[in-house]
Amino acid sequence: MRLSRDRVRLLFMEKRRDRYEYLQGELERRFGRLDELPVWPEAYHAEAGAAAEGLLEKTSAWGHPILGVFDSWGNVNVPLRLIGRIAHNPASEVIVTFGPNWFSRRENLQPDRLDVVFGGRKHWEPADHEQRTDERWRAWLATYRAALGRAGFRFQLHFQIVPKTGQPLYLVYGTNHEKGVEVMKDAMWEVDGNDGMGFADPRTRGAPLPGQEMLLWGGPKNPELLELVRQRLEDGPVSLADLGHWLLVETARWRAKDARPAVRDLLEMGAASVDPVGKLTKESVIRLR
Repeated sequence: MRLSRDRVRLLFMEKRRDRYEYLQGELERRFGRLDELPVWPEAYHAEAGAAAEGLLEKTSAWGHPILGVFDSWGNVNVPLRLIGRIAHNPASEVIVTFGPNWFSRRENLQPDRLDVVFGGRKHWEPADHEQRTDERWRAWLATYRAALGRAGFRFQLHFQIVPKTGQPLYLVYGTNHEKGVEVMKDAMWEVDGNDGMGFADPRTRGAPLPGQEMLLWGGPKNPELLELVRQRLEDGPVSLADLGHWLLVETARWRAKDARPAVRDLLEMGAASVDPVGKLTKESVIRLR
């Protein structure tokens, strides 16, 4: 990666004084002398939503690739204007996490703050009106994904990270490059199953976690993948190539190469048909029966 202190800087921001002090000590305990590392880490006693833009200015980051990871721990407060500036910065990406309590504690957030985060009241009020408890987190997550699109990111992924034990974490990722989506998904597949960790797409309900395959319809198939493909086919026929692209850029973790086995499964189940009949090619058109 040709790492050097001139090329890679890591900016850590922590609002609470005690956690900031702990962070400083933890970095040295884990990595030794920070001035001897091949990258340049710095910790700041600051609230990321308010201070990140200025610190990126101070460190001359603008104009260079930026990966902004905003770990909310229950309080998403990053201004959409800052997300937009990162979106329009060359080769830059963001990852924003929602803690498990955010969806039940959002009423404690001031509407004016939500306006700043989501880009206006008209964008977040529909999610706030969702009355079904089990659908509320999906509505808010989809709303924030749409906000990243309005901010300027061409591609946005949103998914649920479910560890074997503990509370789930909700994550929204934005990038302007299809290659970035591919790399993100490859990384997810590498860690999937480690220590019981799994990823789930918010648009599927009741499907087992990815990696937890089950014997279904006479063979081992992944219900989440088949459900997502079925949802796409409900919108109309699609070529195998376009279906693969849709899986890549629109679903939480599935890739273009997953389209072919999913279609084969649906054909075996009698749930879909293909035109022309015969060998599946990129030009084959699939439709629901």
